[in-house]
Amino acid sequence: MLFALILLCASCRQAPEKSVRPVGTALSIPTPLGLPPVPVPADNPVTVETVALGRRLFYDPKLSLNDSISCASCHNPLLGFSDGRKTSAGVAGTFGKRNAPSVVNAAYARIQFWDGRAASLEEQAAGPIANPIEMNQKHDVCVTKLQGDPTYTAAFAKVFGPGPITIKNIQMAVASFERTVLSGNSPFDRYEFGGDKSALSPAAIRGLAIFRDKNKGSCVTCHTIEQKYALFFDGKFHNIGIGVDGEGELIDFGRYEQTKVDSDKGAFKTPTLRNVAKSAPYMHDGSLKTLRAVVDYYAGGGNSNPWLDKDMKPLNLSGQDRDDLVAFLESLTGELPKDAGPPSNR
Repeated sequence: MLFALILLCASCRQAPEKSVRPVGTALSIPTPLGLPPVPVPADNPVTVETVALGRRLFYDPKLSLNDSISCASCHNPLLGFSDGRKTSAGVAGTFGKRNAPSVVNAAYARIQFWDGRAASLEEQAAGPIANPIEMNQKHDVCVTKLQGDPTYTAAFAKVFGPGPITIKNIQMAVASFERTVLSGNSPFDRYEFGGDKSALSPAAIRGLAIFRDKNKGSCVTCHTIEQKYALFFDGKFHNIGIGVDGEGELIDFGRYEQTKVDSDKGAFKTPTLRNVAKSAPYMHDGSLKTLRAVVDYYAGGGNSNPWLDKDMKPLNLSGQDRDDLVAFLESLTGELPKDAGPPSNR
């Protein structure tokens, strides 16, 4: 009898959602000057149709509880795919504790979010929808709303074949669109990888030298430049002293919240510097308003705390050096795809 009850209960459990591969026209994502090929997971190949659906979803406030905000509310293409706020506001006007990271070139990041809690762009896409201080909409409610829209049911059927809309399909579509949000071909790229030595101003060229110099800025330690491309991030987590109170105590434990490893306390993922001039304010808590403030902060060696990264130390930078570094950072503003903005019918 007990065995029969166990079998009955097991049969009543909801089966996990079956992942369906996209169908349609395969799309090779164009790679701008200065970037490597985009990594794409085998189970979510990029198609023309998936990207178009993901783009529509990214800009659609239906993904939020009261139809008031979309992904683009915190990742605005006019603001470097961030939102220009210290921390972002959710559907109820509540603010989170972290600055909205840019979506630009997120396709190259091995894991997502400041603390690395999502293992892929697909996993990341689902988080803000259900987060109570962001979009605050349960996944099943989100699916039901989209299922009630005939234009969406037709679009999902075109991308994934016949069948109901699922949260996994939503994640796959949004992630596919985000993989196309690339920025390269900046003045720096044309100078460094395109052979155009007139692409950078003299100040930016001096700033690049400081950026690379291990005895000056040493910025390339975390914001990497390779021989044939530059992602400007190392995929690692660092405690740079941001987010401490007046007593030097950490306010946000960052990566530690995911790993529970002491050395990860106060460590956050290195952000890309691509289009950084457009995505102020800066740092995981949005505490620094300008690029000059960021340079000045690093020159000071950061705020002391027991877990401060070993590479954080005061820098001997003159006022001219700091201005030149800012000029270089401004040269990292590149081109975005013409189809990165909202659809014409949005």
